[in-house]
Amino acid sequence: MSSVANASDAVVLGRRQLYMLPTRHGLMFALVLLVLLLASINYANGLAYGLTFLLASLAVVSMLHTHRNLHKLTVAPGACHPVFAGEAAQFTVCLTNESGAPRYGLVIEQERGPARKGAPWRLRRRSAVARLDLAAGETACVALAVPAERRGWLAAPAFLVSTEFPLGLLYSWSRRIAFDQRGLVYPRPAPPTPLRAAAHEGAQPEPHARTGAGDDFAGLREYHAGDSPRHIHWKAVARGQGWYTKQFGGGAQTLLWLDWDTLEGFDTEARLAVLARWVLDAERAGARYGLKLPGTRIAPASGERHQHQCLAALALFGLRT
Repeated sequence: MSSVANASDAVVLGRRQLYMLPTRHGLMFALVLLVLLLASINYANGLAYGLTFLLASLAVVSMLHTHRNLHKLTVAPGACHPVFAGEAAQFTVCLTNESGAPRYGLVIEQERGPARKGAPWRLRRRSAVARLDLAAGETACVALAVPAERRGWLAAPAFLVSTEFPLGLLYSWSRRIAFDQRGLVYPRPAPPTPLRAAAHEGAQPEPHARTGAGDDFAGLREYHAGDSPRHIHWKAVARGQGWYTKQFGGGAQTLLWLDWDTLEGFDTEARLAVLARWVLDAERAGARYGLKLPGTRIAPASGERHQHQCLAALALFGLRT
């Protein structure tokens, strides 16, 4: 019996993808029924027989409702927005009730922590991340959080859908679902770092950009006494990351080149972290900037799409995609 369902599209839970076992309360209920049956036989009591079979019938009806609560439920992958290393990626999963009856007590269980190699799914650690009810025709989406420890692609987590509705006597669960979905993880930005070099196009390079002259952002440098408070990088100060001053160039529009080769003495991950910081700072300042990496050159531009293009190039640098 396979316990894995890998898919890139929606999954509809059928009979072969659902399983059922009694809960702890269900086992206690069965024990009570057995005692009632033995007492009924021993004392030949018709009322006791009637009560026993009534409760047994209730358990059978509960079994049908528990199974139907998951049967034909549609599970589909949603979006996953890029995050920075050290944050938690949010993989969206959507449940759709296409039947004409409501569904109650649906639980999404996500695998937690590394599992012992070869351990069956039922023995792996799981935790309930969402409990929800679905009206007829309703769709509800839930976010599955996964720690993004390193840059690159992050696979979507495995999960299952379960229920104990209506009486809690039976536990029904779906096969393990693992969508063929990935989320992008950007490098963790370094603390504010002075821009080591900025190549200029469309204007003559200024060896020493004047603080406060013009409107074009030209990077950061260490704070010196007498710098204008308006140009201090206050966000870095508030985070305890040191004192830096924003530099601005005047005259014609300045194009910044964020160049890998200007960071000699840094290892690969440190360079990527600094470049990620520069991309964020340049975008926040409204500058036009380009990115130079070994084998990759992104022309200067600005905007959210350009920022994503640069950060994605940093995230996937040197990795097999």
